[in-house]
Amino acid sequence: MDITLLSVDWFLVLEKFIFIAFIITVSLLVAMYTTYAERKVAAVIQDRRGPNRAGPFGLLQPVADGMKLFFKEELIPNASNKILFILGPSLAMITAMLTGAVIPWGDKVELFGRTIDLQIADINIGVLYVFGVVSLGVYGIMIGAWASNNKYSLMGGLRAASQIISYELAMGLSLIALLMVTGTLSIREMVDQQITGAWNIVYQPLGFFIFLVCAFAECNRTPFDLPEAENELIGGYHAEYSSMKLGFYLFAEYINMFISSALMASLYFGGYDIPFVNEQAWGLSANVLAIIGAGVLMAKIVFFLFLFMWVRWTIPRFRYDQLMNLGWKSLIPLALVNMLITGAVILFLK
Repeated sequence: MDITLLSVDWFLVLEKFIFIAFIITVSLLVAMYTTYAERKVAAVIQDRRGPNRAGPFGLLQPVADGMKLFFKEELIPNASNKILFILGPSLAMITAMLTGAVIPWGDKVELFGRTIDLQIADINIGVLYVFGVVSLGVYGIMIGAWASNNKYSLMGGLRAASQIISYELAMGLSLIALLMVTGTLSIREMVDQQITGAWNIVYQPLGFFIFLVCAFAECNRTPFDLPEAENELIGGYHAEYSSMKLGFYLFAEYINMFISSALMASLYFGGYDIPFVNEQAWGLSANVLAIIGAGVLMAKIVFFLFLFMWVRWTIPRFRYDQLMNLGWKSLIPLALVNMLITGAVILFLK
């Protein structure tokens, strides 16, 4: 037996482990301070003051909220299925974190004589991986809703399942048109194509709009927050949850927002590409350019996060029949038309 087949690049394992820990930490910090930013944006839109007591400018408010969740009494209903009750929020959190594995967060960097890729896993079916993991997220909601043994929770879980399944179809069809244009399923290759050419938003404006609307629905964000509708379902699928189990569901929503924003920036807006400039002409080192590119990607993510918040405090919640009609009677036909037009244009140009 060739002993080289059993050899392991431990430095590669170490760098991936460190990068995974870094991405998870950044995701959690972004989720924490997205809650703060959302309350500040809501305050500005509603002409009032937001959090301003805990720390300077209220910057320690997310820390105070996190400590409250940690130390709050943890209640598990007697009639619930306790194992599934714990599994639900855990699964929602895990699936939210897994999606970021295939997103290119920046270009390559040189450290200790090694070339390090700022991407956890560059797989050639990155888009399929994202859809596979996202489709698992509904199980976290459904399991938690059913295990609570509460009719309001179950109703919220059923709403979430039907909503996510409905809008995943339109999202998938919108991405098929993008795949026809790019000819690849690798997110890294899509970003590289946009760096050397035009951003995909130029070729797929309608596809991006459909993807954006479906991203709102996938994240259960207003106006698609019917699974949580407080005035109808007293909190929806997480009505029976408290302490950090509730925190996991809330964190999963904000991490999903963060990852969805990173995905939209990568698929349609060039990822870490700096618009309208040639970074190579600056004469900077590869490491500095990679850091600048990661900062540019983060700026694009912040823009989309702000869009999530802006829409929440501007547009009222849909009725359930309106939500289903929009998904099945508007977005899916639009995505099919967009796919057919894209195919016709590609054939014509050939």
